[in-house]
Amino acid sequence: MLLYIHIPFCDSKCFYCAFNSYTYLHNLKQDYITALQKQLKYELSKHNPRISTIFIGGGTPSVLEPKFYCEILEIVSKYLINKPQITIEANPNSATKKWLDGISHSLINRISFGVQSFDNEKLKFLGRNHTKKQAINSIKYAYQIGFENINIDIIYDTKLDTKELLQNDLNIIKDLNINHISTYSLTIEENTKFSFYPEAKKENLRLTKFLFQNLAELGFKQYEISNFAKTNSAKSYHNLGYWNYQEYLGIGSGAVGFINNTRYYPNKNIIEYIKNPLQYQTEKLTNQDIIFEKIFLGLRSQVGVDINLLCDKTTQINQLIIENKVKQINNKIYCTDYLLADEIALYLT
Repeated sequence: MLLYIHIPFCDSKCFYCAFNSYTYLHNLKQDYITALQKQLKYELSKHNPRISTIFIGGGTPSVLEPKFYCEILEIVSKYLINKPQITIEANPNSATKKWLDGISHSLINRISFGVQSFDNEKLKFLGRNHTKKQAINSIKYAYQIGFENINIDIIYDTKLDTKELLQNDLNIIKDLNINHISTYSLTIEENTKFSFYPEAKKENLRLTKFLFQNLAELGFKQYEISNFAKTNSAKSYHNLGYWNYQEYLGIGSGAVGFINNTRYYPNKNIIEYIKNPLQYQTEKLTNQDIIFEKIFLGLRSQVGVDINLLCDKTTQINQLIIENKVKQINNKIYCTDYLLADEIALYLT
């Protein structure tokens, strides 16, 4: 089973961010962690899981002191199996050398930095509150302290993107000790600053392919539409668990859990969550929902799709194979170009 922990605090709100995060409730940190620990203990006692991966996301987990994570992971420790990959998200401005050193004394063994770009103008455009220098320094600090598995997020498809800008990012990536890249096309979400400025997004398939090809040349192998790893051990095993449709506990305000084909949602309102962290909304998935999601997730990643889920689509699959848009290996089909994954999934469903 997977474990996701949500930290909803941020020191600023990026212009594209639609996540459950807040910049003005830092006075509730201790109360929130107390409530989160209550929910965590309840779920662990209820399910007695064997936890294979943990992901601490947000929000901005690096705005909380390392002591909180030591406490949380101590609660979880007896449920862990096989030296699990434990990832924490961090922003360069708050992931100081002191913070990273503190985190290194917990069970956390993987850092995911929300870099988004190494271009200062683009960072301001996105509403990021760190600089190119801070991003580079935080990554170097993490490596010096002893973290071997380091991811950085990169955003593309913005109106500022050019081949030269992306090439400069790639040049910096080449010189850093990171073994995983997550690339995300800018998405314009409701109730964000960019929702009033939709022209901030500018799709450019040529630049996307340029970025992906150059990451491959740097040794990053694509294993999902947004994820690239230098080695198998560098992959995000938590994300792979999602794509393989494994069950997961969702802990924290705004988290999502998935048990027995049912999704559950703790209260997104922090104040209400603190009052009662065991109050959930639930959503029972139908067999059709599950098949649909397995097809979408499988085609977007190295997981692939079991041919038995598409038993009535033989003609369509054969045509896609002829066109080299999918390939079949044993009883699974795989996308040959992840950029076409959603289009193919819709065609097959």
